[in-house]
Amino acid sequence: MKLDVAKDTDHIDWFILLAVSGLMLFSIAFVYSASASFAEVKFGASDRMFWNHALRVIIGLGIILFFAKFDYRRFKNMSQGILLAAISCLLLVFFIGTSAKGASRWIHLGPINFQPSEFAKFALVLHLSSLLAQRQKYIRDFKQGLLPLLLWAGGVCALIALQPNFSTAFAIALISAALMFVGNVNSKHFAIMGSIALAGAALFAVSAPYRMRRLMAYFGTSDGSQEVTVVNYQLQQALIAFGSGGVTGVGPGQSQQRNWYLPEAYGDFIFSIVGEEYGYLGVFAVLACFSIILWRGMLVARRAPDDFGYFLATGITFTLALYAFINAGVNSGILPTTGLPMPFISYGGTSVLFSAAAIGILLNISSKAGVYPRKKL
Repeated sequence: MKLDVAKDTDHIDWFILLAVSGLMLFSIAFVYSASASFAEVKFGASDRMFWNHALRVIIGLGIILFFAKFDYRRFKNMSQGILLAAISCLLLVFFIGTSAKGASRWIHLGPINFQPSEFAKFALVLHLSSLLAQRQKYIRDFKQGLLPLLLWAGGVCALIALQPNFSTAFAIALISAALMFVGNVNSKHFAIMGSIALAGAALFAVSAPYRMRRLMAYFGTSDGSQEVTVVNYQLQQALIAFGSGGVTGVGPGQSQQRNWYLPEAYGDFIFSIVGEEYGYLGVFAVLACFSIILWRGMLVARRAPDDFGYFLATGITFTLALYAFINAGVNSGILPTTGLPMPFISYGGTSVLFSAAAIGILLNISSKAGVYPRKKL
């Protein structure tokens, strides 16, 4: 389809921009409160992590504005190179990655800590969207349509699972499956490959003792191991935080669970601190922002000017919403404990910056929504 750049508009979806900006700006206060006790002991300065996160938020907002003006259609032919770069980073983890808690997931480049899986998940969404757009004529053929998608997605998931990082690999597999589903792949092929993938995931989930113990903790069983005890303790402290907050919360900066009671209070479990300090009203506000992103993101996808924009907007929206609601489910005990961050809120530069880039791309797609008629799949 020939695209006339001159007809582009400057309109962007302000609902998405305001929701994301609100989450990012308020996350500065969330991170400061959740990390103050830890930072005081580790760095000798309670505001050390606050300044780090505030700088990342400022850079992230700049990244959103940059990619909101960067024509997303340029990524269509760049997607394979971007994904190959992400895969190279995933491979580097096994050689120069930093180990923590039995897993190698980070690459340290001087003062910069880089988590390749955050790069890889969005790079995969980018390339799968490009492949789906290019192969719509024979997408229902297994060899030419589905197989290339499976090879790329399977390769990325395998490398992340081997770090090991099963929760991220499983989330990326779900994101890939969602894209293939909306991409109109053959339902029979999809069901067969999905069943095989789920069986493989189940076997992998119980293949390591620590993963098995996390499942045992979730289902309320125990073998007396330290792993189960730690997981149960973490969840109990998270629930105490929610319970202490009640409807309106104990007030900003007044959390007690952050004071060495709740592990990862500034990271994977920051949502619990939000619940403690801002109450159920704060929890509702955060979830409302992600619901707005989901609603408007899918609307952007429906109005996208081409198939690539449709798949890309769908993939970005689903990725951010999935991570947000999984994190909320883990914090509240609805889902088993995982290591997935809350987008835009959890402390961590890689997640914030790549999520910001993804939102910028989504906003750029929204700026072209309705400009070009797209043939429905």
